[in-house]
Amino acid sequence: MNSSTPIALITGASRGLGKSAALKLAGHGTDVILTYLHSRSEADAVVAQISSAGRRAVALPLDVADSGSFTAFAGQVRAALKTHWQRERFNFLVNNAGIGIYASFAETTAAQFDELVNIHFKGAFFLTQALLPLIADGGRIVNLSSGLARFALPGYAAYAAMKGAMEVLTRYMAKELGPRGIAVNIVAPGAIETDFGAGAVRDNAQLNAGIASQTALGRVGLPDDIGGVIASLLSPENGWINGQRIEVSGGIFL
Repeated sequence: MNSSTPIALITGASRGLGKSAALKLAGHGTDVILTYLHSRSEADAVVAQISSAGRRAVALPLDVADSGSFTAFAGQVRAALKTHWQRERFNFLVNNAGIGIYASFAETTAAQFDELVNIHFKGAFFLTQALLPLIADGGRIVNLSSGLARFALPGYAAYAAMKGAMEVLTRYMAKELGPRGIAVNIVAPGAIETDFGAGAVRDNAQLNAGIASQTALGRVGLPDDIGGVIASLLSPENGWINGQRIEVSGGIFL
């Protein structure tokens, strides 16, 4: 095993944007540790695709809503690094895992709010904290935001607020991890055709067309539009980008 091969850990990478990022990174010569919540078979399929591309991959279960599990998860990552790579550190962390909840501000419940906090903000905060000893100096972290943190569409108040919090956290992480040479950025996708939010953007033709009409490039996004940007941010050429919000939306609501 080439000890110089970079390793990325991507949460929620059995499907959607995380899967695209994993495959794009593998195509650029990066090995992958990917996490999944429900479907081991989907995760194994991604591992197989990465293996067929000549890279090494491992799938680990993780519930990012359960911050109490992160110490044990870090131990599993440490064991996987030793077993599969004979290494003690990985290079890139992509905090991708998430869910969508649609509810107006007036009707959002405390349970919905807490679920979004636990997954999108608390989860990313404390998972990164737990994994810091395993991230190599000079490594990089990519967090995920949303275009909804810049523009407001009714029904996403709580979700967008969590993403706004992640954007602030990203700047603080970049500042505090700078002495270790770790760059931290956040990618903000626009509307993407995935099963996120029950697949509304993908499956609702009227919604899809409406978003496309408000986008300068005239269509909604695809997973590979985002996965490619994440892989690019983690390339050697982009190591000087730090503390930045990169919106990847095709120019929506300009």
